[in-house]
Amino acid sequence: MTLSDEVRIALDGKWRHVREQSRTELAAMELAYDLDLDIDAARERTLRQLHGLVPTGVPAAGFRTEHGGGGDPGMAVTGIEMLAQFDLSLMVKAGVQWGLFGGAVENLGTERHRDLIPRLIELDLVGCYAMTEIGHGSNVQHLETTATYDAETQEFVVDSPTPSATKDYIGNAAAHATVAAVYAQLVTRGENHGVHCFLVPIRDDQGQVLEGVEVGDDRHKGGLGGVDNGRLAFHQVRIPRVNLLNKYGDVAEDGTYSSPIDDVNRRFFSMLGTLVRGRISVGGSALAAAEVALSIAGRYALQRRQFGQEGEPEVLLADYRLHQRRLLPLLARSYAYRFAQNQQVSRMDRLQRATEPDAQQQRELEGRAAGLKAIMTWHASRAINESREMCGGAGYLAENRLTVLRGDIDVFTTFEGDNHVMLQLLSKELLTSYAKEVGGLDPFGMVRFVAETVADTVRERTAASQLIQRLIDAAPAGGDAHDLLDRGTQLSLFEDREQHLIETAARRLQRAAKAKGEEAFRIFNDAQDHLIRCGRAHVDRVVLEAFTAGIARCEDEEAADLLRQVCTVYALSVIEDDLAWFMAHNRISDQRAKAVTQLLNEQLAELRPHLLTLVEGLGVPEETLGAAMLLKQ
Repeated sequence: MTLSDEVRIALDGKWRHVREQSRTELAAMELAYDLDLDIDAARERTLRQLHGLVPTGVPAAGFRTEHGGGGDPGMAVTGIEMLAQFDLSLMVKAGVQWGLFGGAVENLGTERHRDLIPRLIELDLVGCYAMTEIGHGSNVQHLETTATYDAETQEFVVDSPTPSATKDYIGNAAAHATVAAVYAQLVTRGENHGVHCFLVPIRDDQGQVLEGVEVGDDRHKGGLGGVDNGRLAFHQVRIPRVNLLNKYGDVAEDGTYSSPIDDVNRRFFSMLGTLVRGRISVGGSALAAAEVALSIAGRYALQRRQFGQEGEPEVLLADYRLHQRRLLPLLARSYAYRFAQNQQVSRMDRLQRATEPDAQQQRELEGRAAGLKAIMTWHASRAINESREMCGGAGYLAENRLTVLRGDIDVFTTFEGDNHVMLQLLSKELLTSYAKEVGGLDPFGMVRFVAETVADTVRERTAASQLIQRLIDAAPAGGDAHDLLDRGTQLSLFEDREQHLIETAARRLQRAAKAKGEEAFRIFNDAQDHLIRCGRAHVDRVVLEAFTAGIARCEDEEAADLLRQVCTVYALSVIEDDLAWFMAHNRISDQRAKAVTQLLNEQLAELRPHLLTLVEGLGVPEETLGAAMLLKQ
C-alpha cells in the first residue's frame, strides 16, 4: 500500500468498511447535484436517489434490530457523512427521513409506534421533523404550537395560535412528507406539561394536504435545491391520543398526565438528548463537504501555475508560501476534526447500544456534540469559501462544484441550533459539572447556575488519558521556542487555557447567581463572549487529544510520522490564532510568541512535498470530485 493508503486507513477510523463501501456504491449511483434541473425536478430526483439508498443498508443501520434495523448507530452516522461527499441535498433529505423523523419515532415513541419503523426505513412512510418555529428557533422550550387533549373524543387538538407559531424551514414538508413529527406544548386538564412530540398526518396517500393543515413552500434557498423545505401551520387539527410519542410523557384516556421524569426541564432535555445523533451527523457531514472542497483546491494547487522567472516554468500555486499558509492549516484542521469526530461517533455508538446508558456520559456526549458541531460547521464554511478563492475565477464556475458546496453548507452553521447557542450550551455543561437539575437555555435560566468542581470537569479525560498525561508530564519545563513543537507542551497549553477560562467564567457567573432581575441578566449578558471562548477552548483541547490518540493507533510508522507533522501544524495554527490570549496571560513569552509564526512556516515547508498524499488521505476519490477544471489540466 502507498503512504496515502495508510494515512486514509488511519483517518477512516472504526467504520472504515462503511466508508470503503460507500466510495464504491455511491460513486456508481451518480449522485452529484444536477444544476440544469429546475427546483421541482431536482426535488424529485433527490427523492428517487433516496429510494436508491435503501438497499445499501445504511438507512436501516441506525435502528435497533428488534425494530427491523441493523443495530449499528456508528454505521448510520458514517453513512450519512459519506453522502455529504457526493450531494448535500441527498444527505440532508436522508438525515431528515431516517435521522430526525425516524429517530423521533424510535427514541421518543414506545411499542405502539414500532410498526412504523420498517415502513419509514423502506420509504413507504415519508416524514418530516417539525420543531423550528418562525418565532422560536433555538428556544425550543417556548414553542407556541399547542396540543390540547380532548378527553371526550380521546384526541389531541394541534393548533398554531399565532403566525409566529408556524413551523418553518422543515425538510420534506413542502412536497413529499405525509406525516410530521410535531413538537408542541402538551396541555391536558388545563395544565401545560411542556414540549412533547406528536405524529400529525399532513397529506393523504394521494399527496393531498389534509384539512386543517396549512402547507407553504420555501422554494429557492441559498443552497440545497434538492430538499423540499416548507412551512406548516395547524388549525385545530385532531389526532388520536396514541399519536403522542409517549416515552417521556403519556396521557391516559381520562386526560391524566404521567411521566417517568417529574421535573419538566429534565424531561425536556432527556427528550432532546435522545436525538444527539442528528447533531453529530450535521458536524460530520459538514466536515465531509470541507474535505471535498480541500481535495479540489489541493489538486488544483498542484496543477495551476502562476508567475515565475523569465525563461523558467511558472511556479505552482502549491509552492507559494502564502498559498501553503491558506491551504495546509485548513487541511490540518480537517484531519484533526476527523479524528475527533471518529472518537465522538464511537462514544455515541457505545452509549446508544447500551440497555441503560450512563446518564453522565450521555450529558457529556451532548455537550461535546454541541461544541464540535459548532466548530466543524464553521470550519467547513471557512474551508469551502477559502478553497473557492484559492481556485480563482475557475472556482467561481458552478461546473467546478465549489460554489454549490458553499451554498449548500451555509445553513449547517444554524442546523440543530445556532453555533453560538451551541457553544453556550457546551459551556453551561462545563460550568455546572453536569448538574442533575438542568435549567433552561434562556439567559434567565443560565444565570442561576454556579460552577462546582471546575477543575475536575476540565480534567475529564478522553479514552487516551494515560497517553495524554504521559506526554504532558514529559513536556520540558521552560526552555526556548522549540518547546512549542513538543506535543506535551501543546497539550498542556491547551488544557491550561481551558481551565483558566472556565474558572474565571464561573467566578463571573457566581455573582449573577446572587443578583436579581435585570442585574442578573446584565452579568450574564456581559459574560457571553467569555462563555463562547470557554466552549472554543474546550473543543480545541478535545480535538488535540483525539488527534494524538488517533496517531497512537496508527499501525504504519511512516504514516504516523506524517500525521504527527500534521498535528503539529494544527496545534501551532490554533496557538497562533489565539496568541494574544496566551501572551496576555503569561502562558507564552514575547520571545516564544515571535517564534510561533516562524515555526509554523517551517512546518508548512516540510509538509509541502506531502500535499498530494494528504489530499488522497482524505479519502475522496478523484473521479468523484466533479470539478471540470481538474480534468482540463
